[in-house]
Amino acid sequence: MPVTDLLERNHKLYGDEVALVELNPLMKDTRKTTWKEYDLVQQTSPVAYRREITWSVFDEKANRVANMLLSRGIKKGDRVAILMFNCLEWLPIYFGILKTGAIAVPFNFRFSADEIQYCADLAQVHILFFGSEFIGRIESIADELQKGRLLIYVGDGCPTFAESYRELVADCSSQAPLVRLEEEDDAAIYFSSGTTGFPKAILHNHESLSQAAQMEQKHHLTSVMMSFCASRLCTIPEQNFTGWAAYMQEARQSF
Repeated sequence: MPVTDLLERNHKLYGDEVALVELNPLMKDTRKTTWKEYDLVQQTSPVAYRREITWSVFDEKANRVANMLLSRGIKKGDRVAILMFNCLEWLPIYFGILKTGAIAVPFNFRFSADEIQYCADLAQVHILFFGSEFIGRIESIADELQKGRLLIYVGDGCPTFAESYRELVADCSSQAPLVRLEEEDDAAIYFSSGTTGFPKAILHNHESLSQAAQMEQKHHLTSVMMSFCASRLCTIPEQNFTGWAAYMQEARQSF
């Protein structure tokens, strides 16, 4: 089945239950970091906070993203990249991309500006979502990066070379787009770590992603799926989502 069916199923079965939690506990970073390494470290707010959304809101946000992308000309087989730290917006954007039939292309947050440009060109990315932590890297290559592609900023204070995610999705429909998906359809491109050179692309279809989600569910015996990234914690009820969200968080951080 297309992996998007899992989200739509959970919307129907568990609509009012909490689906995603973004938790930032108050933790001091005591690691010694050089100035060269600092830009490649996932930054977190020094203020403790908790954000959460239900399954219905999760699916509706994904639908808004999908309908926005369709209105901007994205079609089946196009490539849409994500360059963001772990946050509550990440998975709705990811699934919104998949709902259009486009291919989601997560970028590793450690990518340098040159690697971002290289991967965007290699994957023939049409649109790039990026977060506030990456403004500097994106701005340094913006003139070349935005040739033939749209840059969408997720956060406050949208830079002039990008369009605002919040403004773009604000008036979009929360209804599922009428795009037929098959499990054989291409779904995502992931990049290797690039330890022996620039990152290399790996293509997955919907069947591959769904099987990975089911394998992850069998692998974890606890009732709650947990994914740790720096000091942020996302929790997903396992019985509701077959471990997909946790799998995606772990998989993209492993590259």
